[in-house]
Amino acid sequence: MPALRVALLTNFIPPYRVPLYQEIQRRCSALRILLSATSESNRDWTPDWESLPVQLQRNLQIRGHWRHPHRFSEPLTLHVPYDTIPQLMRFCPDVVISAELGMRTAQAAAYCQLSNAPLVMWATLSDVTEQGRGRLRRWLRPKLLRHADSLIINGAGGVRYLRGLGVNPSKMFRAPYTTDLGPFLALPTERSVGLRHRLLYSGSLTHRKGLMLFLPTLSNWVARNVDRNVELVVVGQGPLSPEVSGFHCPKNLTIRVLGPVPYDQVPDVYRNGGILIFPTLADEWGMVVTEAMAAGVPVLGSLYSQAVEELVIDGENGWTFRPDRPAEMYGALDRALNASHDSVSQMAVRARSAAREITPSSVAEAVFAAMDFARRAA
Repeated sequence: MPALRVALLTNFIPPYRVPLYQEIQRRCSALRILLSATSESNRDWTPDWESLPVQLQRNLQIRGHWRHPHRFSEPLTLHVPYDTIPQLMRFCPDVVISAELGMRTAQAAAYCQLSNAPLVMWATLSDVTEQGRGRLRRWLRPKLLRHADSLIINGAGGVRYLRGLGVNPSKMFRAPYTTDLGPFLALPTERSVGLRHRLLYSGSLTHRKGLMLFLPTLSNWVARNVDRNVELVVVGQGPLSPEVSGFHCPKNLTIRVLGPVPYDQVPDVYRNGGILIFPTLADEWGMVVTEAMAAGVPVLGSLYSQAVEELVIDGENGWTFRPDRPAEMYGALDRALNASHDSVSQMAVRARSAAREITPSSVAEAVFAAMDFARRAA
């Protein structure tokens, strides 16, 4: 593929995305990243774009709520960058990549129609995350998708959702979430006996993440196993922080809430964890799953996360469940906590093997394959 001028349109850049965008930049003759915002109100990241060629757009923000059939609701910010077409006209890209399937992508599609530039839509979604979306999105998306020359998706959940809207799977290219895995791969997969069954949660403390569904199940398990002492370390913050910190549990369960941790210190969190719990009710991926597995930490995770669906094999490198089915969640937890030290250590090795190939380089290859397909299709 010849060197290209690439415009990448997205809402904001979380820290783990920077290595991938840097890899894309290395392969372009020119890259312009058009951002709607530096961050969002429910994120605790400090923007750090390093040397990335970022341009902030003029942007309207519409506040709303996402109400999901899995019985959670959380604030939602819709970004409407209204200078997209002028920005693209000034940059004159060979290919446009637009994230999400909303007004940003509608403007990108209009520009591509005018300029004959190919359009790649980066659909970071799954059939689970798209349940309960509003009427406007359901009306707009099929119309938008007709203008996609190719699509980037995270995994099987994205394929199912887009196929349901009539998209040909041959136009879809899988690009799971990634980051610089070096610091995680550098950690030993071995853990001491005291650490091997220590539970770790890392993420925002919201109803969507399912921790408040998991805690009663965990409490029930330790109450039935009075001869076992279990520790859960919680990293993160959010509106449910007081409820998590004040959760009443049996004496043989210790819950330590560490609060937020700077992203460059996250590998140390995994060094001191034995099993990651990820009981989310809806996640388009779940970067903590990739990080944990690369760090040699098996995952006890929800199948409503695309990362769990794609990477975790039940009984091989972790344990899977659906958090809205309490008996299923209890059974998975029981199998995890009753697994021997040696079997969990073997799972840790297999977990690392499953995650180690999801590198910025390999994901960038998928992004460029999508661009190549789009250029040939346009």
